[in-house]
Amino acid sequence: MKDFIRSDIAVSSVVGMIMILALTITSVSVIFLYGVPTIYEMEDMANAQKAEQAFTVLDSRTSKVALGESPSQTTSLSMMSGKLEVNGNNESYNESQIVVISVDIDAAWYNSFKQNRYRWQGWKDYTANPGMNEFNASMGNIVYRDNDRIIGYEGGGVWSMYPSGKSVMISPPEFHYNGETLTLPIMKVEGNALHTGNQDVDITVSSNNMPVVLYPDPGSDSRRTNPLTSDKVIIYIKSDFYHAWAEYANTLAYATAETDEANKTAIVELEVIPAMGKDTLKTAFKVGSVNPTNPEPIYNFSFDLEARASQGLNPSNYQITATSGTKTLTYIVAKKGGANQLLVDVEYEDTAVGMVETWENNGIFVVSGSNEDQSSIVDLLSKTYTLEYDENSDFSWDNDSTTSLGPNVDYSKGDIMPLYNLTQHYMKLITMDGSVVFNLQQPGHSDPVDYDASTLTLYYDGMPGSITYLHVSRNDLSVNLD
Repeated sequence: MKDFIRSDIAVSSVVGMIMILALTITSVSVIFLYGVPTIYEMEDMANAQKAEQAFTVLDSRTSKVALGESPSQTTSLSMMSGKLEVNGNNESYNESQIVVISVDIDAAWYNSFKQNRYRWQGWKDYTANPGMNEFNASMGNIVYRDNDRIIGYEGGGVWSMYPSGKSVMISPPEFHYNGETLTLPIMKVEGNALHTGNQDVDITVSSNNMPVVLYPDPGSDSRRTNPLTSDKVIIYIKSDFYHAWAEYANTLAYATAETDEANKTAIVELEVIPAMGKDTLKTAFKVGSVNPTNPEPIYNFSFDLEARASQGLNPSNYQITATSGTKTLTYIVAKKGGANQLLVDVEYEDTAVGMVETWENNGIFVVSGSNEDQSSIVDLLSKTYTLEYDENSDFSWDNDSTTSLGPNVDYSKGDIMPLYNLTQHYMKLITMDGSVVFNLQQPGHSDPVDYDASTLTLYYDGMPGSITYLHVSRNDLSVNLD
């Protein structure tokens, strides 16, 4: 009897029950600890997906309103949580707007502006100067927020922002660029409303279908004409979704974008191809970026020089010079070795590598006539005019880089090259970073050229994607929540 009372058999059942209960409690706790947040996360994702789908429908219907197909459109959004905002007032426009500027690269202030051009409001100090044209348009937006997830309609596109702060495009904006023409109908949201809770809400968008043309608009500014006469067009897009705006611009052929992280801005810079053809010679002329993939992108580059006075066409150090950053290309024209001939030397320098390449004349361009009737055609694409290399090493003929372009060929002192080859090579290098300005001068001496009678003929294969035409309009959209 005594042994029976002291038996541990009954204890085993109790311990087993306690262990089962402990495992159950632990399992339930783990489910609550990890499972419930996952369930809530999945619920938030489902809400965000529903909002994205609704905003995509809203985008489509808003386009009908903006294009005049319908005076108003209504889209329903089933809200399970979060809040819906219409941000169409002056305060919200400060954070959601587009600014377009056009600039001339030969303006005295341009080099200073160039250092700040990828910064929001980097243009502000220069708007009063000649060669700068600026106009802006507010966008505003319609935004759904649920915790750290944001879905928005802005600028004719739908965007989604994640808790990390990065944003992606759900539906493309009204920003169209085909490499020649940029069409930018800016959708301006007007209204100020807020809806919270889990009830359905109707978003009604209406418009008077009277878009405001911002460009071309010569009536407000004589420079706002097509084709463009400026050298660059820069578009600043200030938005909470600036990452996605920049990524969208980078997906377009011939367009690239930078970002100003501190000011939540995407910046798109486009080159303008200057006018080509045959025209009266000026003391300065522009050349746009040439196509670097074309082995011979320069088609015609010649000067018909006429004498200015009775001393005839008698240059001693006539320079045709362009500078781009650290690079300088100079053609030096001089009358040497005879009264009826001009000689051309070529000099290319890049201070980034601290080196110079010099080619000395090994041919002539004939001067005809006498006194003030003297003239000469200087063809910088001549295949018969040759030059002799006057350095012991080269640097610009290596593999493609920021300072050189192939083919990878070594030149040494005494090597001969046609002027045609040199012009093709150096013109690609000097325009690598954008349009350049060639200046014509004879330092220290009177200019022997009659510019009214002389001409320049210039044709080349421009960089693909250089903009020629710009069309910007603003569509006012009134938005209400019900």
